[in-house]
This record gives sequence, structure tokens and C-alpha cells, in this order.
Amino acid sequence: MSLVSDAVNPVASGSASGAPNAPPTDYARASFQNLQTDPSGHGGDIDIDVLLDVGVTLSMEVGRARLPIRNLLQLNQGSVVELERAAGEPLDVYANGTLIAHGEVVVVNEKFGVRLTDVVSPADRIRKLR
Repeated sequence: MSLVSDAVNPVASGSASGAPNAPPTDYARASFQNLQTDPSGHGGDIDIDVLLDVGVTLSMEVGRARLPIRNLLQLNQGSVVELERAAGEPLDVYANGTLIAHGEVVVVNEKFGVRLTDVVSPADRIRKLR
């Protein structure tokens, strides 16, 4: 099936004005088949199982600091950088750079972990994207 009916070949026919390098002025109208709204025929059921194995990067932010490059270059082993966040405040938990929760540091089997104390609602996440 051809998507374009009665196509005009601008190279072979030139333009309506007859100039060889002028853009063509006559174009054919393209015709397309109607797309089905659900090609699988499942009646609108959405299968999210295909998304369950997609990798997501989680990061935890203890705090932030702004300092001039001069001070950054003077840092060495044992230097202390003061963060904007006070001690005892919860960490921010990000998924692919989007804030999704707040939590506190815990130790589990001699490894650090984060206990989620507050999960950001989906409505709040969408609101912050705008």
C-alpha cells in the first residue's frame, strides 16, 4: 500500500514556474490509515510488567555546600566541609535525580542503609516538575 497517492517528483517535473532550481509548488496530499487505539486487543489494560526490570539510580544527599574554586583547591585529606543541613535533619532520597523521599541513616549488618521516614506523594513530585 502506498502512503502517498499521486506524488509529484520535483526533480523530474521541476516547478510550476519552470525554473530548474526553484522549489516545487504542487504537492500531493498524503493519505494514512487510521491507527488503532489498542493494537494488542486487550481492551485498554495496561501491562506495566515491562517496566519492572528498568534500572533506576538511587542517591542519598546528606547536604550541600557552595564554595569558591579557590577553597575547593585547598581541600586535602582531613579537611572538613560544612554542609547547609543541620545535624539530625533527614537525608533526601533521589531516584534518577527526582526527590522521592526523606530518610535517616541506619546500620544494618555493618553496612549503612537509609530508613525512609517520609515518601513524597506522586502529586507533589509532578508539581515540582513544572
